[in-house]
Amino acid sequence: MANPRLLKRQLSEPTISRLPIYERIAEGWERRGRSSIDSTQLGELAGVTPTTVRRDLAALGSFGQRGSGYDVAILKTRIAEALGYDQEYDVIVVGAGNLGRALVNSNNFLTRGAKLVAVYDQDPKVIGTEVAGQVVQDFQGPIAPVTVAVLCVPAAAVQSVADRLVTQGIHAFLNFAPQVISLPPGYAVHYVDFSIELQILMYHVANGTGPLGGGVLHSLGIATNSARRSVQRTLEKS
Repeated sequence: MANPRLLKRQLSEPTISRLPIYERIAEGWERRGRSSIDSTQLGELAGVTPTTVRRDLAALGSFGQRGSGYDVAILKTRIAEALGYDQEYDVIVVGAGNLGRALVNSNNFLTRGAKLVAVYDQDPKVIGTEVAGQVVQDFQGPIAPVTVAVLCVPAAAVQSVADRLVTQGIHAFLNFAPQVISLPPGYAVHYVDFSIELQILMYHVANGTGPLGGGVLHSLGIATNSARRSVQRTLEKS
């Protein structure tokens, strides 16, 4: 069960987007045998200011110590609780084309606690084939009751697909189609649009901003090159 103290906290969208990055940094720190990390080190590796780090992590409760930073193990646990990693939930993928198959076959597709239970398509040539140990099922047939549906279907079909899944009681969607979908109140959708990501990247290339400054989240904050080099040297020595 999630920490009940965290269920009452409302995290901002920028904070939510940064927490998985902090967790990955903490995991890398732990692999190097380091038990603590401070806000400056986290900020430089993530590409945000120490103040931003402290503000983000303060939303998870009080666990950092002045002068010694954050215990890496506790940091990972608090982030996992906040993001729901300590809970189990089922996932389906709708669309077994090139993108859907690539996602399902990826080792990094599912986060901790997530379990892929079914893959669907409506192409007779695809139905019955196997992908990552899952036999592709007919989307027009029964739909497994799950928490999250990943949509890898053409833009023209995504609204009708989402509509049917809503009637099946699914409330959360990860949409890879380049099309905004309309959902009833109380339903959640997150968009992953590669063309938009490329446009954002090209803006930074043209203007010398964001990721070009270094740090995996530099577009969300400020980090100096000298401080990043200092942290990098620490990592290389460990």
